[in-house]
Amino acid sequence: MTQALLALDDVKTYFPLRRGLFGGPREGLVKAVDGVSLDVAQGEVLGLVGESGCGKSTLARTILCLVPPTAGSIWFAGRDMAALPPSELRRMRPKLQMIFQDPYASLNPRMTVFDTLAEPIRAHRLLPRKAIAPRVAELMEMVGLARRYVRKYPHEFSGGQRQRIAIARALALKPRFIIADEPVSALDVSVQAQILNLLAGLRREEDLTMVLISHDLSVVAHMSDRIAVMYLGKVVEFGPAERIVGTPRHPYTQALIRAVPVPDPERDVTVSRTMLRGDLPSALHPPGGCPFHPRCPIATEECAQRMPTFVRCGEGHWASCLKLAENPRRASQPFSQ
Repeated sequence: MTQALLALDDVKTYFPLRRGLFGGPREGLVKAVDGVSLDVAQGEVLGLVGESGCGKSTLARTILCLVPPTAGSIWFAGRDMAALPPSELRRMRPKLQMIFQDPYASLNPRMTVFDTLAEPIRAHRLLPRKAIAPRVAELMEMVGLARRYVRKYPHEFSGGQRQRIAIARALALKPRFIIADEPVSALDVSVQAQILNLLAGLRREEDLTMVLISHDLSVVAHMSDRIAVMYLGKVVEFGPAERIVGTPRHPYTQALIRAVPVPDPERDVTVSRTMLRGDLPSALHPPGGCPFHPRCPIATEECAQRMPTFVRCGEGHWASCLKLAENPRRASQPFSQ
Protein backbone atom coordinates (compact mmCIF):
# COMPACT_ATOMS: atom_id res chain seq x y z
CA MET A 1 0.00 0.00 0.00
CA THR A 2 1.38 3.42 -0.93
CA GLN A 3 1.45 6.34 1.47
CA ALA A 4 -1.94 7.72 2.46
CA LEU A 5 -3.09 10.75 0.49
CA LEU A 6 -5.99 11.36 2.91
CA ALA A 7 -5.97 10.48 6.62
CA LEU A 8 -8.75 11.20 9.11
CA ASP A 9 -7.90 11.18 12.81
CA ASP A 10 -10.86 10.98 15.22
CA VAL A 11 -13.03 13.32 13.14
CA LYS A 12 -16.26 14.49 14.76
CA THR A 13 -19.01 16.65 13.29
CA TYR A 14 -21.72 17.73 15.70
CA PHE A 15 -24.65 20.04 14.98
CA PRO A 16 -26.28 21.97 17.84
CA LEU A 17 -30.04 21.57 18.10
CA ARG A 18 -31.66 24.79 19.25
CA ARG A 19 -35.16 25.53 20.44
CA GLY A 20 -37.27 27.81 18.29
CA LEU A 21 -37.04 29.11 14.75
CA PHE A 22 -34.55 31.92 15.45
CA GLY A 23 -31.93 30.09 17.51
CA GLY A 24 -33.00 29.73 21.12
CA PRO A 25 -31.22 27.78 23.86
CA ARG A 26 -29.34 24.68 22.78
CA GLU A 27 -31.20 21.46 23.53
CA GLY A 28 -28.54 18.98 22.46
CA LEU A 29 -26.03 17.89 19.85
CA VAL A 30 -26.71 15.83 16.74
CA LYS A 31 -23.63 13.60 16.46
CA ALA A 32 -23.63 13.11 12.68
CA VAL A 33 -19.99 11.96 12.58
CA ASP A 34 -18.65 10.61 15.85
CA GLY A 35 -14.96 9.78 15.91
CA VAL A 36 -14.04 8.48 12.44
CA SER A 37 -10.43 7.48 11.74
CA LEU A 38 -9.44 6.08 8.36
CA ASP A 39 -7.06 6.64 5.47
CA VAL A 40 -7.11 6.52 1.68
CA ALA A 41 -3.95 5.68 -0.27
CA GLN A 42 -2.88 7.42 -3.47
CA GLY A 43 -4.74 5.90 -6.43
CA GLU A 44 -7.14 3.92 -4.24
CA VAL A 45 -10.94 3.81 -4.28
CA LEU A 46 -12.42 3.61 -0.79
CA GLY A 47 -16.07 2.57 -0.59
CA LEU A 48 -18.17 4.06 2.20
CA VAL A 49 -21.43 2.22 2.87
CA GLY A 50 -24.29 2.32 5.35
CA GLU A 51 -27.97 3.07 5.71
CA SER A 52 -29.43 6.46 4.89
CA GLY A 53 -28.83 8.74 7.86
CA CYS A 54 -25.66 7.03 9.11
CA GLY A 55 -23.46 10.08 8.39
CA LYS A 56 -21.86 9.22 5.04
CA SER A 57 -22.68 12.48 3.25
CA THR A 58 -21.85 14.57 6.32
CA LEU A 59 -18.45 12.86 6.50
CA ALA A 60 -17.90 13.64 2.80
CA ARG A 61 -18.67 17.32 3.31
CA THR A 62 -16.47 17.36 6.42
CA ILE A 63 -13.53 15.90 4.48
CA LEU A 64 -13.82 18.77 1.99
CA CYS A 65 -14.34 21.26 4.86
CA LEU A 66 -17.69 22.30 3.39
CA VAL A 67 -18.88 21.52 6.91
CA PRO A 68 -16.25 22.40 9.55
CA PRO A 69 -15.34 19.47 11.81
CA THR A 70 -16.11 19.82 15.50
CA ALA A 71 -12.94 17.94 16.42
CA GLY A 72 -10.20 15.85 14.85
CA SER A 73 -7.74 16.26 12.00
CA ILE A 74 -8.16 15.90 8.22
CA TRP A 75 -4.75 15.36 6.65
CA PHE A 76 -4.50 15.71 2.89
CA ALA A 77 -1.10 15.52 1.19
CA GLY A 78 0.56 16.15 4.55
CA ARG A 79 -1.50 19.21 5.53
CA ASP A 80 -4.26 19.42 8.13
CA MET A 81 -7.13 20.97 6.20
CA ALA A 82 -9.18 21.53 9.36
CA ALA A 83 -6.49 23.88 10.66
CA LEU A 84 -5.89 25.88 7.47
CA PRO A 85 -6.93 29.55 7.27
CA PRO A 86 -9.56 30.37 4.61
CA SER A 87 -7.00 31.69 2.12
CA GLU A 88 -4.92 28.50 2.28
CA LEU A 89 -8.01 26.31 2.17
CA ARG A 90 -9.09 28.03 -1.05
CA ARG A 91 -5.75 27.14 -2.65
CA MET A 92 -6.30 23.50 -1.68
CA ARG A 93 -9.81 23.22 -3.10
CA PRO A 94 -8.86 22.49 -6.74
CA LYS A 95 -7.17 19.30 -5.53
CA LEU A 96 -10.36 17.95 -3.91
CA GLN A 97 -13.69 17.83 -5.73
CA MET A 98 -17.10 16.25 -5.21
CA ILE A 99 -19.77 14.63 -7.37
CA PHE A 100 -23.09 15.19 -5.66
CA GLN A 101 -25.89 12.68 -5.43
CA ASP A 102 -28.67 14.41 -7.35
CA PRO A 103 -27.75 15.53 -10.89
CA TYR A 104 -31.07 17.40 -11.07
CA ALA A 105 -30.21 19.62 -8.07
CA SER A 106 -26.43 19.95 -8.38
CA LEU A 107 -26.50 21.87 -11.69
CA ASN A 108 -27.62 25.48 -11.98
CA PRO A 109 -30.66 25.50 -14.32
CA ARG A 110 -29.81 29.05 -15.46
CA MET A 111 -26.31 28.16 -16.67
CA THR A 112 -25.38 26.47 -19.92
CA VAL A 113 -23.07 23.47 -19.89
CA PHE A 114 -20.23 25.69 -21.06
CA ASP A 115 -20.71 28.14 -18.17
CA THR A 116 -21.06 25.27 -15.70
CA LEU A 117 -17.73 23.75 -16.72
CA ALA A 118 -15.95 27.07 -17.18
CA GLU A 119 -17.02 28.53 -13.82
CA PRO A 120 -14.53 26.64 -11.60
CA ILE A 121 -11.71 27.32 -14.06
CA ARG A 122 -12.48 31.04 -13.99
CA ALA A 123 -12.97 31.12 -10.21
CA HIS A 124 -9.55 29.58 -9.54
CA ARG A 125 -7.86 31.28 -12.53
CA LEU A 126 -6.52 27.95 -13.69
CA LEU A 127 -6.23 28.87 -17.39
CA PRO A 128 -6.07 32.02 -19.51
CA ARG A 129 -9.33 33.10 -21.14
CA LYS A 130 -8.45 31.76 -24.59
CA ALA A 131 -7.72 28.29 -23.21
CA ILE A 132 -11.06 27.84 -21.44
CA ALA A 133 -13.11 26.81 -24.50
CA PRO A 134 -10.64 24.06 -25.57
CA ARG A 135 -10.58 22.77 -21.98
CA VAL A 136 -14.39 22.63 -21.86
CA ALA A 137 -14.43 20.70 -25.14
CA GLU A 138 -11.84 18.30 -23.74
CA LEU A 139 -13.95 17.73 -20.62
CA MET A 140 -17.01 16.97 -22.75
CA GLU A 141 -15.08 14.32 -24.65
CA MET A 142 -13.72 12.82 -21.45
CA VAL A 143 -17.24 12.09 -20.17
CA GLY A 144 -18.62 10.94 -23.51
CA LEU A 145 -20.70 13.98 -24.51
CA ALA A 146 -20.63 15.75 -27.86
CA ARG A 147 -19.08 19.22 -28.02
CA ARG A 148 -22.19 20.66 -29.62
CA TYR A 149 -24.08 20.27 -26.33
CA VAL A 150 -22.11 23.00 -24.56
CA ARG A 151 -24.72 25.70 -25.27
CA LYS A 152 -27.60 23.66 -23.89
CA TYR A 153 -29.16 23.94 -20.41
CA PRO A 154 -29.49 21.13 -17.82
CA HIS A 155 -33.22 20.61 -18.43
CA GLU A 156 -32.42 19.52 -21.99
CA PHE A 157 -30.48 16.44 -20.82
CA SER A 158 -31.40 13.06 -19.38
CA GLY A 159 -30.42 12.06 -15.84
CA GLY A 160 -27.38 10.12 -17.01
CA GLN A 161 -26.21 13.02 -19.19
CA ARG A 162 -26.62 15.43 -16.28
CA GLN A 163 -24.47 13.22 -14.09
CA ARG A 164 -21.81 13.14 -16.83
CA ILE A 165 -21.82 16.94 -16.79
CA ALA A 166 -21.44 16.89 -13.00
CA ILE A 167 -18.48 14.52 -13.37
CA ALA A 168 -16.93 16.80 -16.00
CA ARG A 169 -17.29 19.76 -13.62
CA ALA A 170 -15.52 17.79 -10.87
CA LEU A 171 -12.65 17.08 -13.30
CA ALA A 172 -12.37 20.67 -14.55
CA LEU A 173 -9.65 21.63 -12.07
CA LYS A 174 -7.61 18.43 -12.56
CA PRO A 175 -8.10 17.22 -8.96
CA ARG A 176 -6.11 14.52 -7.22
CA PHE A 177 -9.02 13.39 -5.05
CA ILE A 178 -12.76 13.03 -5.76
CA ILE A 179 -15.67 12.13 -3.51
CA ALA A 180 -18.59 10.56 -5.38
CA ASP A 181 -21.66 10.78 -3.16
CA GLU A 182 -24.23 8.23 -4.36
CA PRO A 183 -23.37 9.02 -8.01
CA VAL A 184 -25.84 6.51 -9.49
CA SER A 185 -28.65 6.25 -6.92
CA ALA A 186 -30.85 8.80 -8.76
CA LEU A 187 -30.38 7.08 -12.15
CA ASP A 188 -32.12 4.25 -13.94
CA VAL A 189 -30.51 0.82 -13.61
CA SER A 190 -29.65 0.81 -17.32
CA VAL A 191 -27.66 4.03 -16.90
CA GLN A 192 -25.93 3.15 -13.64
CA ALA A 193 -23.45 0.76 -15.25
CA GLN A 194 -22.47 3.41 -17.82
CA ILE A 195 -21.66 5.96 -15.10
CA LEU A 196 -19.75 3.42 -12.99
CA ASN A 197 -17.70 2.32 -15.99
CA LEU A 198 -17.02 5.97 -16.80
CA LEU A 199 -15.74 6.60 -13.26
CA ALA A 200 -13.58 3.46 -13.40
CA GLY A 201 -12.05 4.55 -16.70
CA LEU A 202 -11.39 8.08 -15.47
CA ARG A 203 -9.75 6.70 -12.35
CA ARG A 204 -7.22 4.81 -14.47
CA GLU A 205 -6.65 7.55 -17.03
CA GLU A 206 -6.38 10.47 -14.58
CA ASP A 207 -4.77 8.55 -11.67
CA LEU A 208 -7.57 9.64 -9.36
CA THR A 209 -8.01 8.79 -5.69
CA MET A 210 -11.68 8.39 -4.83
CA VAL A 211 -14.15 7.89 -1.99
CA LEU A 212 -17.30 6.23 -3.34
CA ILE A 213 -20.34 6.64 -1.10
CA SER A 214 -23.33 4.36 -1.49
CA HIS A 215 -25.88 2.30 0.43
CA ASP A 216 -25.65 -0.33 -2.32
CA LEU A 217 -22.92 -2.81 -1.47
CA SER A 218 -22.97 -4.34 -4.95
CA VAL A 219 -22.02 -0.95 -6.44
CA VAL A 220 -19.25 -0.38 -3.90
CA ALA A 221 -17.83 -3.89 -4.25
CA HIS A 222 -17.60 -3.43 -8.02
CA MET A 223 -15.54 -0.24 -7.76
CA SER A 224 -13.62 -0.24 -4.48
CA ASP A 225 -10.29 -1.51 -3.26
CA ARG A 226 -11.30 -1.21 0.38
CA ILE A 227 -14.65 -0.66 2.12
CA ALA A 228 -15.58 1.17 5.33
CA VAL A 229 -18.99 0.42 6.86
CA MET A 230 -20.62 3.27 8.83
CA TYR A 231 -23.35 3.05 11.43
CA LEU A 232 -24.72 6.03 13.38
CA GLY A 233 -21.69 8.23 12.70
CA LYS A 234 -19.07 5.58 13.43
CA VAL A 235 -17.04 3.17 11.30
CA VAL A 236 -17.87 -0.35 12.51
CA GLU A 237 -15.90 -2.42 9.96
CA PHE A 238 -13.09 -1.67 7.55
CA GLY A 239 -10.98 -3.75 5.21
CA PRO A 240 -10.31 -5.04 1.68
CA ALA A 241 -13.44 -5.12 -0.47
CA GLU A 242 -13.23 -8.87 -1.12
CA ARG A 243 -13.04 -9.61 2.63
CA ILE A 244 -15.84 -7.21 3.61
CA VAL A 245 -18.16 -8.72 0.99
CA GLY A 246 -16.96 -12.32 1.25
CA THR A 247 -16.36 -12.72 5.00
CA PRO A 248 -18.06 -9.84 6.88
CA ARG A 249 -17.48 -10.01 10.64
CA HIS A 250 -19.69 -7.27 12.10
CA PRO A 251 -23.40 -8.19 12.45
CA TYR A 252 -24.41 -4.95 10.76
CA THR A 253 -22.21 -5.65 7.73
CA GLN A 254 -23.60 -9.18 7.57
CA ALA A 255 -27.14 -7.80 7.52
CA LEU A 256 -26.24 -5.38 4.71
CA ILE A 257 -24.73 -8.23 2.67
CA ARG A 258 -27.79 -10.42 3.14
CA ALA A 259 -30.06 -7.56 2.08
CA VAL A 260 -28.46 -7.36 -1.37
CA PRO A 261 -30.92 -8.82 -3.92
CA VAL A 262 -29.86 -12.10 -5.52
CA PRO A 263 -30.44 -12.26 -9.32
CA ASP A 264 -31.30 -15.98 -9.24
CA PRO A 265 -34.95 -16.39 -8.09
CA GLU A 266 -34.46 -20.01 -7.02
CA ARG A 267 -31.36 -19.21 -5.01
CA ASP A 268 -33.04 -16.12 -3.54
CA VAL A 269 -35.57 -18.35 -1.76
CA THR A 270 -32.81 -20.27 0.02
CA VAL A 271 -30.75 -17.24 1.06
CA SER A 272 -30.87 -16.64 4.81
CA ARG A 273 -31.82 -13.04 5.55
CA THR A 274 -31.31 -11.37 8.92
CA MET A 275 -33.91 -8.66 9.39
CA LEU A 276 -32.74 -5.80 11.56
CA ARG A 277 -35.05 -4.78 14.37
CA GLY A 278 -36.40 -1.24 14.42
CA ASP A 279 -35.04 1.86 12.71
CA LEU A 280 -31.73 3.68 12.84
CA PRO A 281 -31.55 5.43 16.27
CA SER A 282 -31.45 9.20 16.48
CA ALA A 283 -28.01 10.81 16.32
CA LEU A 284 -29.35 13.29 18.89
CA HIS A 285 -29.78 10.55 21.49
CA PRO A 286 -27.48 7.66 20.48
CA PRO A 287 -27.75 4.49 22.56
CA GLY A 288 -25.14 3.75 25.19
CA GLY A 289 -22.52 1.06 24.76
CA CYS A 290 -22.33 -0.38 21.26
CA PRO A 291 -24.43 1.89 19.02
CA PHE A 292 -25.74 -1.13 17.11
CA HIS A 293 -26.92 -3.15 20.11
CA PRO A 294 -30.65 -2.13 20.02
CA ARG A 295 -30.96 -3.75 16.56
CA CYS A 296 -28.30 -6.45 16.77
CA PRO A 297 -29.61 -10.05 16.60
CA ILE A 298 -26.77 -11.32 18.83
CA ALA A 299 -26.58 -8.47 21.37
CA THR A 300 -26.18 -9.19 25.08
CA GLU A 301 -26.54 -7.04 28.19
CA GLU A 302 -22.83 -6.30 28.03
CA CYS A 303 -23.29 -4.69 24.59
CA ALA A 304 -25.55 -2.04 26.15
CA GLN A 305 -22.88 -1.15 28.70
CA ARG A 306 -19.53 -1.24 26.88
CA MET A 307 -18.27 0.49 23.75
CA PRO A 308 -16.52 -2.13 21.59
CA THR A 309 -12.92 -1.72 20.45
CA PHE A 310 -11.56 -2.58 17.03
CA VAL A 311 -10.35 -6.13 16.59
CA ARG A 312 -8.16 -7.42 13.79
CA CYS A 313 -10.01 -10.04 11.74
CA GLY A 314 -7.40 -10.52 9.02
CA GLU A 315 -4.84 -8.66 6.97
CA GLY A 316 -6.06 -5.06 6.93
CA HIS A 317 -9.51 -6.16 8.15
CA TRP A 318 -10.94 -4.66 11.36
CA ALA A 319 -14.32 -4.83 13.06
CA SER A 320 -15.77 -3.18 16.16
CA CYS A 321 -17.81 -5.80 18.01
CA LEU A 322 -17.65 -7.21 21.54
CA LYS A 323 -18.22 -10.71 20.19
CA LEU A 324 -14.80 -10.48 18.52
CA ALA A 325 -13.07 -8.99 21.56
CA GLU A 326 -11.61 -12.36 22.64
CA ASN A 327 -9.22 -12.11 19.69
CA PRO A 328 -5.77 -11.50 21.22
CA ARG A 329 -4.61 -9.42 18.21
CA ARG A 330 -6.47 -6.31 19.31
CA ALA A 331 -4.99 -3.03 18.10
CA SER A 332 -5.15 0.49 19.48
CA GLN A 333 -4.61 2.01 16.01
CA PRO A 334 -6.98 -0.01 13.82
CA PHE A 335 -6.47 1.85 10.56
CA SER A 336 -2.69 2.20 10.51
CA GLN A 337 -0.92 0.69 7.52
